[in-house]
Amino acid sequence: MPSAATVRAKRRTTPAVNPRATHLALALRCVAEQSGEISRAGIAAGTGLNRSTASSLIDELIGGGLVREVGSTARTRAGRPGTALALRPDGPAGLGIDVNVDYTAVCVVDLTGKVRYKHVVAEDQRGHGTREILDRVDRLARGARQAAEADGLDLVGSAVAVPGIVDRAGATVTLAPNLGWRDLDVSDLLPAGAHGERAALDNEANFAALSEAGLLRAGGSYLYVSGQIGVGAGIVLDGELYRGSHGWSGEIGHLTVDRNGPPCPCGRRGCLERYAGHEAILRAAGITDGAGTTFGVRPTADLITERAQAGDPATLAALAEAGAVLGGVLAGCLNLLDVGRLVLGGIYRQLAPWLAPEVEREVAAHFLGAGWASPEVTVSTYGAEAPALGAALSVVRTIVADPLRWLTR
Repeated sequence: MPSAATVRAKRRTTPAVNPRATHLALALRCVAEQSGEISRAGIAAGTGLNRSTASSLIDELIGGGLVREVGSTARTRAGRPGTALALRPDGPAGLGIDVNVDYTAVCVVDLTGKVRYKHVVAEDQRGHGTREILDRVDRLARGARQAAEADGLDLVGSAVAVPGIVDRAGATVTLAPNLGWRDLDVSDLLPAGAHGERAALDNEANFAALSEAGLLRAGGSYLYVSGQIGVGAGIVLDGELYRGSHGWSGEIGHLTVDRNGPPCPCGRRGCLERYAGHEAILRAAGITDGAGTTFGVRPTADLITERAQAGDPATLAALAEAGAVLGGVLAGCLNLLDVGRLVLGGIYRQLAPWLAPEVEREVAAHFLGAGWASPEVTVSTYGAEAPALGAALSVVRTIVADPLRWLTR
């Protein structure tokens, strides 16, 4: 039994629960889930709060620019229709930035989750200095901020996606082999929010996975596999992104397929990326063009698709082999994670007609639970815009999760 001193110490170190913050978050989530269709009485019923408390919370959210009244709800047997409530589309918004090997994309999302602005610059960044790349990021961020302000939005924060391992707390890119970055501190170089908040930093596959969950953390548990130049994955468990102890989860592209396999830019040998990545598929198909992303200068996945549709034997064989190797690795991931869905994103979304059947076959053969509950293999909802969109959504999701922080900023 813990001593009295231990109990007192635990009380001092455990943050106190703020009922007001909890109730505001519950009310705002109810509005978000049924935007335009729920009234104050519906908020009371959905949260279990009494009507006066629910009404007071809604008044506070309306006064803070997060909720608006939009007319009447449908009439019920109980009596008159109530005043319908909805999220404000002209309030706070988030900026998402995706820095990849041959493009930079920016995206602004309002509180409803709607994309209000997006812009992509296709330019091969390999060989460019870090300062040059980040200056471009800053210019695009300023353009997005100006567009948001002209549209009546309050850009409250930003998030940046990069193709590599990051230290989110220190805003450091630990390793981004395809950009040539290692232990790069970008804390003073990334664009801040309109109120001075530091930009969040995360792996591009993590943000792409968040785009699939949307504003309200929907979609259950799934593994999002993103292929562009490299191969990454985002693990979503019960609607929440799992980053691991150090934020390094999801580096599926660097799982070892063959210890004696070809060298990888990460410094190891035989990584999945060398067998099922973009460059590996091009090489196996006999295509000599260097790999380019969907948003990049040379979208080489289009060339792979054209050849596959034309029935080119080498391309079809390359896709079959890549799908089989990818499926074998994903079966191992399923044995560990037991999620209900595999989502193919990035170029895998485009190449799914040829990859997905091979993935399904390998999963059926090597996932231990396949005889009872085969996971669904789907394509991502969004294409190349997914990382920037997910990054922007991550900003507005923090407001929905904790509106009191916004109201008292």
